[in-house]
Amino acid sequence: MVLFHGSTQIVEFPEIRKAIYNKDFYFGFYCTEYRKQAERWATRFGEKGYLNIYEYTPNPDLKNLRFEKMTDEWLDFVVDCRLGKPHNYDTVSGPMADDAIYNYVQNFIDEKISRAAFWELAKFNYPTHQISFHTVSALNTLNFIESEAVYGKRKR
Repeated sequence: MVLFHGSTQIVEFPEIRKAIYNKDFYFGFYCTEYRKQAERWATRFGEKGYLNIYEYTPNPDLKNLRFEKMTDEWLDFVVDCRLGKPHNYDTVSGPMADDAIYNYVQNFIDEKISRAAFWELAKFNYPTHQISFHTVSALNTLNFIESEAVYGKRKR
């Protein structure tokens, strides 16, 4: 299976990095099945970015969690991860809380909207996908193929 990672740099050797903000599935190296989504990631900070392409060979011996779609279980997992609660999965895959969904998640966390209101708002968004790699064993399932320069419209 081919996966994409959008970045401001070529990433031949993926790493797991701690960051200031927690992500949907906690700290990890994030990829997607969708080329266009990775291109948006690559160019979000400026005009030029890189689309890193990997061959992914799933390892059934790893602890993998997959969300087929946005569900209450997915929402609770994202909320926990965004609040800084770690998990023990090697990989996690499923829908992404993009910018719009992220705001709805934050409003849900802050108790500004109910769970029912979250689902009403979230149902109008286009499909997204992400898979996050949380251990070195998980990163070993990725094989770098190549990198392509991609260009966006946003100026620095």
